[in-house]
Amino acid sequence: MTYQQVATALTLTPPRTIAQVTRALEQLMREDAAQQKPFISALVVSRRGEGMPGVGFFELAVALGRFPADTAGHKTAYQAEFQRALNERNNDHKS
Repeated sequence: MTYQQVATALTLTPPRTIAQVTRALEQLMREDAAQQKPFISALVVSRRGEGMPGVGFFELAVALGRFPADTAGHKTAYQAEFQRALNERNNDHKS
């Protein structure tokens, strides 16, 4: 899903709907990190980001110790995190 699709699904209204989504996703990242769970927010992407989240996702993932500081490793780290989140989501739906 894109950030805009999430905003629409949550029936958020302007102004700053994407900022509202971003804040919520960042809070989820903090909660997931504290519980050592995959970042479910990895499933939300920017429509301009080649199928990847916005830069804030990567900055917070680094700050939370989940991604390397070197941006050269971000794409690989994201792909692995995306797969873990997808697997977690699929497992939750099987229960």
